[in-house]
Amino acid sequence: MQKIGLLSDTHGSLPEKIFTFFESCHQIWHAGDIGNIEVLDQLESAFTVKAVFGNIDGNDVRHRTNEIHTEIVEGVKMTMIHIGGYPGKYQPKARDLIISGRPKLFISGHSHILKVMYDKKYKLLHINPGAAGNSGLHQKITLVRFDLENGEIKNLEIFEKDRKR
Repeated sequence: MQKIGLLSDTHGSLPEKIFTFFESCHQIWHAGDIGNIEVLDQLESAFTVKAVFGNIDGNDVRHRTNEIHTEIVEGVKMTMIHIGGYPGKYQPKARDLIISGRPKLFISGHSHILKVMYDKKYKLLHINPGAAGNSGLHQKITLVRFDLENGEIKNLEIFEKDRKR
């Protein structure tokens, strides 16, 4: 069993509660718009991190991350990209990744809107963890954690708190 912590759109700042909420996690996945290399360094100092870069990330972050991350963890094939859309409204590149790769779990960020949706057409779970940083129009800081075990996605939990203004 692997416990995964998922976040996106930190835009250069990490919420104080991240280390408490993710303390039991084996890996942290960041779905892009990290914001600066310091955020990536902070996460990597405490966790094993898998991250993709987002549209605001500079070359320092891009050199240490990829645009797309795909892997199989505990029998669950996962694909993560920053700008992906969501079921029924996928971006063309994301749709191509889904059709060609057939992941069971598709993760994207960018919208700053927390979404957990099952896609019947492609038979996958889509998760957008919302936004964990203080930049953007979102009202809440959101984080997600879940377990991967024997090909299943289980025990999904959401952290939500008011954003600092």
